Amino acid sequence: MSPLRTRRPRFDTDKLADALYALGWSTVKKLPEGVATGLGRRIADTVWKRRGKGVLRLEANLARVVPDATPQRLTELSRAGMRSYMRYWMESFRLPAWSKERIRNGFTPEDVHYLEDGLKSDRGLILALPHMGNYDLAGAWVTTKLGVPFTTVAQRLKPESLYDRFVAYREGLGMEVLPHTGGSAFGTLARRLRAGGLVCLVADRDLSASGIEVKFFGEATKMPAGPAVLALQTGAMLLPVTLWYDDSAVMRGRVHPEIEAPETGTRAEKAAQMTQALADAFASGIADHPEDWHMLQRLWLADLEPREESGAPGDPEAPGTETA
Repeated sequence: MSPLRTRRPRFDTDKLADALYALGWSTVKKLPEGVATGLGRRIADTVWKRRGKGVLRLEANLARVVPDATPQRLTELSRAGMRSYMRYWMESFRLPAWSKERIRNGFTPEDVHYLEDGLKSDRGLILALPHMGNYDLAGAWVTTKLGVPFTTVAQRLKPESLYDRFVAYREGLGMEVLPHTGGSAFGTLARRLRAGGLVCLVADRDLSASGIEVKFFGEATKMPAGPAVLALQTGAMLLPVTLWYDDSAVMRGRVHPEIEAPETGTRAEKAAQMTQALADAFASGIADHPEDWHMLQRLWLADLEPREESGAPGDPEAPGTETA
């Protein structure tokens, strides 16, 4: 008779993730800024040296963004990219403890008059961003510097306590956060826009089955239909925004001109043209600052596995858009 075996307890990665995020928000925000910055760089460099799937995918994505880059240049970009990505997380963990003055001075956008003019109109305003820089900081700047609340969407994460942490974190920064599932997020966003409100959506990676195919750095991918469809349905302005870091403690950004609805075509054709224009605006910002584009997942259709086209569990997303 074989000896009795003790069954090992199942490793719960969801609970581990929740615990790590809780540690970040409870501990990192208490560190001096210089210490947190140094810690983030050390973590980023350690992860980069291990050459895991995320780092290799980042390099593969950057190879499309910078097609003439040498292998050495790509590795340099991926290292800078991981440092930028970890800076995002260190800042995000510390944002709840930042003073209003620190938030106001922590972001300097160019061409902000497009945003200010849009807010003065009664049309409603959609800001669409790629995964660049720190969009949570940009959002906190809008609510703090401009005094304007806005609405965004997040997918329900597992465990529920992790989702609750993200919602509480963003609501603490002045955002209204709608759940992607279990409610009518699209309808609520449309109502906010018709009332002249502001909606912010991260929109460079589609996780649904309703994305619109676009050319992005010369190859086919799908991007969320949500921003364009909302603009067409409500008459709201659609403004792309790109973000980046420089060597200072201040994040930079650019508000791009409005993507206007075409005068002719069906609604689907108009949405396709507007989404392509959005992709082109994202591409211009990413090409200028490739190290600040935090895309560690498969993006282009040629890279996707069949099961990935309908979505990736665990990624926060809005109706046709992500928020983290």
